[in-house]
Amino acid sequence: MSQIKSLPPKKAWTLLSGDSSSVLLDVRDRTEYSFVGHPKGAINIPWKEAPDWKVNPLFVDEVRQRIPSHETPVFLLCRSGQRSLDAAKALAGVGYKDLTNVEEGFEGPLDVTKHRGTLGGWRFHALPWEQS
Repeated sequence: MSQIKSLPPKKAWTLLSGDSSSVLLDVRDRTEYSFVGHPKGAINIPWKEAPDWKVNPLFVDEVRQRIPSHETPVFLLCRSGQRSLDAAKALAGVGYKDLTNVEEGFEGPLDVTKHRGTLGGWRFHALPWEQS
């Protein structure tokens, strides 16, 4: 099994933007991806879907369709970094070799008032993002 790297958003963006073969895989559900926003250029394949939040049984197959080479550098991102780590483990288990979990995710950790986006995350660091 491959070792999964973990990088903060700015470092991940530097590597992503410098390597045209790399892919940013946003594993949040479709509602989060569309309404909360997502990194520009990311592809969305949910690891879990609302409302029951069960693991998407087609996740690996969908990734294989969109990212067929196990050698492709894949950066995974979710809301805060946990779902993307779980998804990376699943991909490592089927042979993907170059996996990086984006620490802090898109929205970052909760602050003392239980809000996200104030302490870290892709959007907090003003990296390229959009809403659809």
